This record gives sequence, structure tokens and C-alpha cells, in this order.
Amino acid sequence: MTTAHNTAPQYPFTAVVGMDDLRLALLLNAVSPAVGGVLVRGEKGTAKSTAVRALSALMPHVDVISGCRFACAPAAPDPGCPDGPHEAGAVEDRPTRMVELPVGASEDRLVGALDIERALSEGVKAFEPGLLADAHRGILYVDEVNLLHDHLVDLLLDAAAMGASYVEREGVSVRHAARFLLVGTMNPEEGELRPQLLDRFGLTVEVAASREPDQRVEVVRRRLAYDADPAGFAARWAAEEDALRHRITAARELLPGVMLGDAALRQIAATCAAFEVDGMRADIVMARTAAALAAWAGRTDVLEEDVRQAALLALPHRRRRNPFDAPGLDEDKLDRTLEEFGGADEGTNGEGADGEDDPDPDGPDGGPGGGGPDGGGAPPQDGRDGGPQESPTAQSPELPHQQERETAETPERPQEEPAAPEQSQEGTPAAGGEKAAVGAGEPFRTRRLDVPGLGEGADGRRSRARTAHGRTTGARRPHGALGKLHLAATVQAAAPHQRARGRHGRGLVVRRDDLREAVREGREGNLVLFVVDASGSMAARKRMSAVKGAVLSLLLDAYQRRDKIGMITFRGSGAELALPPTSSVEAGAARLEQLPTGGRTPLSEGLLRAHEVLRVERLRDASRRPLLVVVTDGRATGGPEPVVRATRAARLLAGQGTASVVVDCEAGPVRLGLAGELARELQGTAVTLDELRADSVSALVRTVQGNRKAA
Repeated sequence: MTTAHNTAPQYPFTAVVGMDDLRLALLLNAVSPAVGGVLVRGEKGTAKSTAVRALSALMPHVDVISGCRFACAPAAPDPGCPDGPHEAGAVEDRPTRMVELPVGASEDRLVGALDIERALSEGVKAFEPGLLADAHRGILYVDEVNLLHDHLVDLLLDAAAMGASYVEREGVSVRHAARFLLVGTMNPEEGELRPQLLDRFGLTVEVAASREPDQRVEVVRRRLAYDADPAGFAARWAAEEDALRHRITAARELLPGVMLGDAALRQIAATCAAFEVDGMRADIVMARTAAALAAWAGRTDVLEEDVRQAALLALPHRRRRNPFDAPGLDEDKLDRTLEEFGGADEGTNGEGADGEDDPDPDGPDGGPGGGGPDGGGAPPQDGRDGGPQESPTAQSPELPHQQERETAETPERPQEEPAAPEQSQEGTPAAGGEKAAVGAGEPFRTRRLDVPGLGEGADGRRSRARTAHGRTTGARRPHGALGKLHLAATVQAAAPHQRARGRHGRGLVVRRDDLREAVREGREGNLVLFVVDASGSMAARKRMSAVKGAVLSLLLDAYQRRDKIGMITFRGSGAELALPPTSSVEAGAARLEQLPTGGRTPLSEGLLRAHEVLRVERLRDASRRPLLVVVTDGRATGGPEPVVRATRAARLLAGQGTASVVVDCEAGPVRLGLAGELARELQGTAVTLDELRADSVSALVRTVQGNRKAA
């Protein structure tokens, strides 16, 4: 656990510059934890973590029963608390905890662990609480949530949805309350969450660094002032912090009295239906968010503006239909839907946002937080510490939505990528014989290509591996802390020694040396390195479109199987690492889209570059096994002795045991079979574009493995 116990004061929430939507989403969850948490998506260095950590200081203190490791409330203790039943005793008033979940945490660290040795020998449920227990009635913060193992994310979100954590080990069960405000941050460049997991977060916010010079100056000014004197900086913002803290408390007290009328419910349902959101979770989250917005504004009725803001926060991440879709929402369509289903009783909810009185006399914009519900509830950025007044653009509540809309409508482009040559028609030759990029063909479901043997890499869905989850295949002595207990093997190890240990009665005398943990077999994620031929022999427009469609299909497959991917392209006189190994298949799709073709075929350069990339990746992560996918027609024409050099490079890769698949892109009535020869030199297998489809060949995986064994 990393609970916030820093001696230096936390950076004040009210001192965070800009990021209206992020601050609003966090505050709404502070008002109503039932909203379901916040997922913060954004590039590195945008103060995501700073804003989240600063929220903990605004949360009201909580009363807990002294000595209870599970933070039971004195007024309503958890009847199933492992430390219970609780007797009347001392009550402790403490600040709300913020617990951070490290990316490398184990399952036992998250949910807690049972002392299996005592459970078997003494029949005692000795339970060591995990991070979910520490976060009860507080904040659980997961930085880089997209890098967390899938099974940990599942456990985390299940606990957040049920308000309880269950630990089951070989028939021994412990349950405890686990209600917390869940906040996750992620950088989409490092890989996406699965759509099923995205849906479990109540709200999502896209953040990006401001392009306004005045706002950037103010960010730097405040950060330097805080670093120079944290206590003094925090003291200068103490009044705003207290005011915002009181406003959160007032909104919590008002929330039970908020009325969600039929008109607002119709708008919520119509909006979710119009945007084709799957399931009903979005409707429920929108309803809770709209009610929290009304309470935050000091009202007991929900207005259309609340429904609109709730949609902007709750729907963008639920509209992804495939991994390459960027989150976003068409605001014009949203406005039309709200207007169409506004209902005749809209005016009965009050005079509306423009006509009602200021709900909080402490601030002209709806309270000491500065800004009404659309403004993020942030304090006015008044240029403290010598800073200038923020620009009107920085204060505008529409700016975050405008940025979000631009992000949704503009395809992601990799930075520092050479632009495709100017052209008037798709596929026409440009300078130097190069042909401009063509679009990818329709993607399809591919067969699973896997790495032979048994690995021990990160959990995934591609190749066989020893993992923490899966079917049990054996037992072994534990190395370090006990993982999954193999009960039968443990009893078998302890049984011969019962008389020597003086066993009496029905209990089993178990010692540490008797414990056995289960050996499980599941599947791992691999490093799939694509080596794509972009030479002139591949440049026919329809043919290259089909090749790109096949690579895009393999990228989709890699996303679903939780692989890392990389991409090398070769043409002209050399090879280029177009995409260093990453978990972001979106970046791979973007590089593929912009890939031009033309020139000679330096096949050896592409294979040698692959050898170097794989060598470096083995040093970084030796447990992640690679799968090399070469997409080519097999021709080698670039450089001196191109065929000889390509053969040597292929044998070099084969000598290191690299599993390889060659996707044969040769077309036409006369075929030379060069891709098949390359596959034999790589000791891999060759498949045609048609055979790559899942519904074409019945035993492709067995073929891949059979060729490896025969070699």
C-alpha cells in the first residue's frame, strides 16, 4: 500500500490551473460516490496525478471504530467485518485515506491474503487485509490503470460495483466491505483498456496540456512557488480549500432531496439510445451524475443542462465500437436529442440556470469553487504568487468540451512521422518513384498464430504459458510467498509425518515445508513484431490495400490477445522501425495508415533490423516471447547479393529460436514461391492472405507448430 502520508502539504486542489472537466468529474464523485468513479485519459505531464491526490484533502473526515482494520463506521458497523463483532468503544476521527495501487501489485496485495497454514492446522481464519480494505470509505487511486493486469482490474471493478471484497481460498472464505471512490489515470499511447472495462468506470475525462501561453505560464509559476515553499503555498490557498470542502459537504446533504423528473429521465434514455450505447449502465450513471450536478449547483431539481453535462462525462468512452475508435461525442447530435425529448414540463423545474438565484452567496459563479456546474467547480484563477490573470480562453467552460470534440473528430497521428508525399490521386507515383499511402482493406477475424512451447510471460490470450490463472497442471514448493494452494498435494506431503509430529485428535499438523502451491497453465501475451514489405513489388494499389487490411486484422487480434506490438517497414535502400514495441495498437494502426510504398526490396535489412529489435527487447523483458510476422512476397532486390544476405539474416533469426510466420502476399497466375523459401529459412511457416482468415484453414496453428518441430 502507498497511503498518502507525506510530511509536505499536498498541492491544493483549488490551485490546479484549467482542466475544468477533470475537476468537475472528481468533485461529482466526491459528492456522490455512487456515480462510479473517474477514468482520466491524457498525455504524460498533464497533472492528472496531482489533481487526483489533491482531492483527498477536500474529502470530509470519517469516524471509524478504533482498532478496526476495515474502517467500520461506529454508527453502522459491517456485520460481516472480520474484526467484528464490535463492542462500544473508542471512536477515531481521521482524514479520508487515499490509497494508491501500484501497477505491479499482486492479487494478495489487492484483496488480502489468508494464512492457509493456520486455517488448515488450527481452523482459524487469519486474514491480512489488502488495499481494498485500506481504501474502504476513502479513495483508491490507480495510476496507469491500462497497464494493470486484466484479472486485477476485474477484481477491482467488481469490488467497486458490489461494495464488498471476497477472498476465497480452498473453501475458506472472507468477506469485508469495500466502498471507495475509484479513480484511474492512463496514457492512451501506452495501450487502451478493453471496452468492457471502460464501461465499468462511471465517468471519463480527456485531458491535454493547454496551448494558451498565459495558462502555461501560470502552471509553471504556481508549481515553482509550491516547490520552493509547500507550506506557504498551501496556506495561501487555505481559504479556497475550506470553502470548496464546505461546498462538497453541503452538496452531499442536499443530494437525497434532488428530484429527477420524468422529463430528465426521458432525455437520459433518449440520449443513450441515440448514441447506441450498449446496456443500461450508461443510463444509470447519467441519472446519478445529473442528480449530483444539481446538488453541486445547490438545486433540488435536475435541468437539461445537467443532463447535457452528464452525457459529456458519462458517454464518450462507452461509444467505442472497436479498439481504434477514439472516445468522443457529437455535441450537435446531443443538443438535437435533448431538444427533441425536452418535454413540456421543462419549465416547471424552476427558472433554469439563467433565471435562478445564485445558490451560494460566497461566489458570483455558484460558490467558493468558482464556476457553476459547467465550469468544473474550480476557484477563480486570480494570478496568485505574482501570476497574471488567466486568459478568457482558459476560463471558458466550453474549452474542455471543444478540445474533446476535436480529439474525437481528428484521427490520432503519430508525432514526428514523415508526411506522405503530395499527390492528386490515390496511388499515383510521387517523387523518387515512391507511391503515396493507400487505405487498408476491410479487416477480418484471423486465426491465432502462437509461439510453440510453454512460456512464463505476462498474462494474455495468445500462447501457452505458466501463469497465475488457468487450469491446474501440477504442484510445487512455493518460491517466496505462497500463491494458489494445492490442497491435495499439501495434505499428501504432511500425511506421512503425523505420527512423528505427535498428532492427536482430528486436526492435521501442517508445517511450512508441507505447503504446496498449484502450477497453473494459461495463456500469455507475446511481442508480435511485424516486418512489412513496402517496396515497389508490393505497390499495386489493390494489392497493398489487401496487405494493409491483413496487417490491420492482425493488429486487432493482437489487441484482443493483450500483446505488445512493433512494426518494421523496409523499402528502397533500408529498413525503418516505424513503431517501437508498445502496448498501443492504435499507434500501429496509425503508422500503417500512413505507410507509403515504392523502391527496391531490401529484405535482408528488414530481417536484420528485426534481429536487433528483438535482441534489445529480450534484455528489457526476457519473459515475453516474440512472434515475428513477416508480410512480403519474398522478393529480395535491394543491396549487394540481396538473396544471399536475406538467407543469412533469416538463419540468424532461426538460430535464436524466434518463432516466425511469413504472410505470403504473392499474387498472379505465376507464383515463384519465394515467401515459402523464406519461411523455411526462418524455420517458420508460410500462410497466404486467404489462409490467414479464421474460416479458411482448419489447422493453421497446428501447421505452425508442426513446421517448427520438423525443423
